[in-house]
Amino acid sequence: MPRQFYTLIWSTARLLKSTIPRVAILFGILSLGVFAHSQATSFPALPTIHAFPIQHQPEPLSITRHAIPSHPFSVVGPRGAVLGQQNGSFEVWLFPWKILNHVHMQVRMEHYDVPIDVNLHAASITVRPDATTITFSHANFTIRETIVTPKQVPDGAGALVFYQIQAIRPMTVTFSFNPVMQRMWPAESDDRPSPEWVKTSGGSGFYILHLNFPDHAAAIAMPSAEPGVMVPYQERGLDYPLQFVLHFDPKRDADTYFPLLMTMGNTTDTSTAAALDEQLAALDHNFRSLYESNRQYYDNFSNSRLTMDSPDQKLNRTFQWAEVSIDQLRVQTTPSHDEEALTAGFVDSGDTARPGFGWFFGRDALWSLYAVDSYGGFQTARQEFEFLIHRESPEGKVPHEWSQTANLVDWKTLPYEYASADATPLLLMSADDYLRISGDTAFIAAHWDGFAKAWNFECTHDTDGDGIYDNSQGSGWVESWIPKMPHQEIYLATLDEQASIAFAHLAEATGHSDVQAAAEQRAAHIRAQIEKEYYLPQSKFYAFSWNGAGQIDETPTIFPAVAWWDGTYSLAHNQGMAQRWASPEFSTDWGTRILSDHVSFYDPISYHQGSVWPLFTGWISVAEYRTGHPLAGWIHLEENADLTWRQDLGNATELLSGKFFQPLGRSTAHQLWSSAMIISPIIRGLFGLEWSVAQRELTVTPSLPAQWDYAHLANVPFGNQRFDLSFQREDGSLVVRASGAAAASLHLRSHTAGARLTGGELRIPLPAVEVGVEETLPQPGSVTSQLKVLDEQFQSRSLALHLAAPAGTTQMLYLRINNPRILGRKSRLHTSGVDVPAALVPLQKLKVSFAATSSNSGMYVDKEISFHW
Repeated sequence: MPRQFYTLIWSTARLLKSTIPRVAILFGILSLGVFAHSQATSFPALPTIHAFPIQHQPEPLSITRHAIPSHPFSVVGPRGAVLGQQNGSFEVWLFPWKILNHVHMQVRMEHYDVPIDVNLHAASITVRPDATTITFSHANFTIRETIVTPKQVPDGAGALVFYQIQAIRPMTVTFSFNPVMQRMWPAESDDRPSPEWVKTSGGSGFYILHLNFPDHAAAIAMPSAEPGVMVPYQERGLDYPLQFVLHFDPKRDADTYFPLLMTMGNTTDTSTAAALDEQLAALDHNFRSLYESNRQYYDNFSNSRLTMDSPDQKLNRTFQWAEVSIDQLRVQTTPSHDEEALTAGFVDSGDTARPGFGWFFGRDALWSLYAVDSYGGFQTARQEFEFLIHRESPEGKVPHEWSQTANLVDWKTLPYEYASADATPLLLMSADDYLRISGDTAFIAAHWDGFAKAWNFECTHDTDGDGIYDNSQGSGWVESWIPKMPHQEIYLATLDEQASIAFAHLAEATGHSDVQAAAEQRAAHIRAQIEKEYYLPQSKFYAFSWNGAGQIDETPTIFPAVAWWDGTYSLAHNQGMAQRWASPEFSTDWGTRILSDHVSFYDPISYHQGSVWPLFTGWISVAEYRTGHPLAGWIHLEENADLTWRQDLGNATELLSGKFFQPLGRSTAHQLWSSAMIISPIIRGLFGLEWSVAQRELTVTPSLPAQWDYAHLANVPFGNQRFDLSFQREDGSLVVRASGAAAASLHLRSHTAGARLTGGELRIPLPAVEVGVEETLPQPGSVTSQLKVLDEQFQSRSLALHLAAPAGTTQMLYLRINNPRILGRKSRLHTSGVDVPAALVPLQKLKVSFAATSSNSGMYVDKEISFHW
């Protein structure tokens, strides 16, 4: 059925639309057959691609694992995404369209009658920043499926897939897939597409996926392949997948790559096939350059971003992967592609029209900008601020969600854009963080009206008159709660305080002294109110919410930890909370639950009443480092970092069960803020960096693990310059040295008592004795059973630890001796609850036993150990 036939249908429908709905007309005609055959044969064949060098060998950021069919993978770029399972099946998005899904391969070998289901032979997956490759292994053949989403792509494209085939004997490979042509939700989509096969010279061709309303069409090609089942219009309508049938001869095709070319058209004229043919030909012609430019982008990726080097090589790689994971979630808006912003995350959509959280999310991006600022991604931060300010409400409320199809619906009538209240204070907080690290006062001044509107909105939406921004403008954090939704969460209250401090600093930097004082006064008032309304002396905890007139929800949650996020604020009482956050009451072996497992409505597989989010784990880790609990902070940091290697390789998932180590089925596997919560605890917690470019000052308050002798940070951002920081243990101190272009005028300081700057070196005194811990993720399905460090107290000549572990287990600690007078002489170190070797060396392992009784077997028990010198 030629393309002109669809134009005739459309014209007929328009003529008859006054009496008969045109959709009904089109459906009646098109339902005569599933596929349309083209009679056009004037298009030249797409040439095959001669093999060119690609990377299959290990490289620094390459991850290779056995393929786990049920585990997801994602390859995301600015204009498209390929999302699938590690058995090699996938769906393709050319934003905002999902054009196909359920890709499947079958092989029939010459003189070998059994058809081979190739996806059952997925053997390994290799994930690199620039591409993902799944290898299928059979005794007769090896097929590699490589997927790329280039950073620079022509209009209509966004994803590339190609196949490398090796075989002993000739075989036929059939690639099957379902045509979808569905817009990302919530925009309406047409009925299922009507595929047309357009023949080219030489017997091959390409598919066009038409819609009833011919304003969009997709084209899919595989050079040298033939079509599969083509149902004639006279036949009963059956649902057959589309197919490319490829005849592979190892003697002829050994040096050939077979690409799956995909593009979208946006036209209603009769030349659709010709236009799409040109786009496919351009993709084919530029295939190698698109692949190689993407590889070059990631080869140079770390040259201008902060990187770390430490004795923990896996953590070094994890840090870089977190940067890559965030960068891959920068997506261009449609249809104009004139904006780029951060999406919340992706996972395959199945038969729905929403690939995880593939929208632009305000608060997700703003929480994540702290990580982006840390590694120097200033352009990404500026683009995000402009994207959000452009979409502020007339009153100044910052948007929470913006779909990739928001321009196609009456978006403001739907409940998503301003559903949550927290993006407004977070805009001010993250803008201040950007200013402190970038020194970009000009950008803040140029967008002052947007920031001032957000501030005004925050100050004028306090329905109870206590001077704190409350939940009357949407949820603070929770979207459901038992027994009822809160009036004012401590989460939102602590953000309001930090946003007030942030806005005061933005005003000071841009010469708006008239509002600076008011913002500072507001922050002071909020601090006092929080202590008055929220603190619970009897439990030494802060309430979840204040609901007016003395009504409080005392549910113990992780939300008070947010108070330490900016480094400008802290709650007056933290010791009791910190011990409980670190205990099995909140902490699993893979992160922290949103609330205590002692609460009556605790549900480990719920979204808001008991699951584990890496986001929460990151909040807790930063708070622990900033409140003097670095061992617990390190455990939580490691738990987040290790998620990089466990599901969607290179990325951290959205949420996990609070009971068993397993992501929830609805978890978005490539989640923006989960990766950001690997970077922020490392830079803001472990290394304790705080910037003030305006003062040419960097505060460094590190808490390196006891088992590390050194660490190095390269390309630390500082305004428009970069410098390196080295950390080295020397003579009972941790010596911090800065080098590079910005180091000459840089002033280093530390919050650690006794730290001093001498000869350009910051010398931070170390305690005579340190203890270290290690954390590894358990096997899937495990319950919590690893060591927890509830408290650590240093005195001038002692260290006391409060630990918890299952009864009957033996746990390992590291003991670091920094004072040379103690080395080699056990008599100079007195311990309680743990034995040390007779001959002490700078670093050794210790065993700590947790006794079991008939009544506590397998249960967590507490133990105090101490060191005196």
